[in-house]
Amino acid sequence: MNLSDLKKSVSDATGMKQDDAEKVIKAMTASIEDALKAGDSVVFVGFGTFAVAERPARKGRNPATGQEIQIPATKTVKFKPGKTLKEAVAG
Repeated sequence: MNLSDLKKSVSDATGMKQDDAEKVIKAMTASIEDALKAGDSVVFVGFGTFAVAERPARKGRNPATGQEIQIPATKTVKFKPGKTLKEAVAG
């Protein structure tokens, strides 16, 4: 599903115009992004939790040369699905 599909699905489910549905989707994703940037987690009970996780620095290898390289520490976004979502996907 891409943004167009999601926009149509939200529009059909709510009865709002597709342009308005797109504004809601974009506002929601921006709010989630802002919360994660601030170091907060975002919890949708039953659906799941978005949180920031830190990956420590580590050693790796350049696959082309085999040379050992240092991979710097980074932050990444993790998603942990909630019980309701897990059950819906499992069937």
